[in-house]
Amino acid sequence: MVYNKETGSEPRIYGCTRTASALLSHCICIGFTVFIALLSRPGTSWFSWHPFFMTLAFSFFMTEAILLFSPHGSPLKRFSHKTKGRVHGILQGLCASCAVLGLAAIYYNKHLNGKAHFTSWHGVLGLLTVCVVGLQSLAAVPLIYHSLAKGWSLAKLKRYHAATGMVTYLLGSASLLLGLSSAWFTGSVGEYTWYLSALCSALNALVIMSQVSSAYTAKKRLMS
Repeated sequence: MVYNKETGSEPRIYGCTRTASALLSHCICIGFTVFIALLSRPGTSWFSWHPFFMTLAFSFFMTEAILLFSPHGSPLKRFSHKTKGRVHGILQGLCASCAVLGLAAIYYNKHLNGKAHFTSWHGVLGLLTVCVVGLQSLAAVPLIYHSLAKGWSLAKLKRYHAATGMVTYLLGSASLLLGLSSAWFTGSVGEYTWYLSALCSALNALVIMSQVSSAYTAKKRLMS
């Protein structure tokens, strides 16, 4: 399809597609989190807090934190970039807190049952992801207090933060997908529900990847 400067047909279609994708991602992260909450019934056991907190962290808080900067589907679209940044920081803080609580819950549950820790790919990747989330949160401090990063421009810090943030999100998505293959989840849902859950996680990851890559492609075009 050739871009028409007079009608702007391609940008309009492009914008509608992006808006639909962002809205779908909002619905997925809310719906999937509620579904896991109902399935795990947090509070019924120590283990029940693990899938609840981890899904809340990576499927809801982190997804919404990144979607705040979406030009097509941000719930704070009319607010300033500074305000979005503050809300982003709050959501990321909640994400990190929930991730630590989820890790603590599964660690204590295994301790009570005398089971070995971090023996599966899901456990190892989950631990790695929580550590990376903590490092990503600490690395974001110079974005707020720029004087801490002498010799680094704010634009460069933002680029690195966005790139590492996308990697962190993909780690979280991969950890969630491995969690869907656990004995608990596969034993709690049917085959079609499993595939639908996996599709939800994959779609969210694709939307976030597309948003971040498109943002920096647009910036390169403006600079060229």
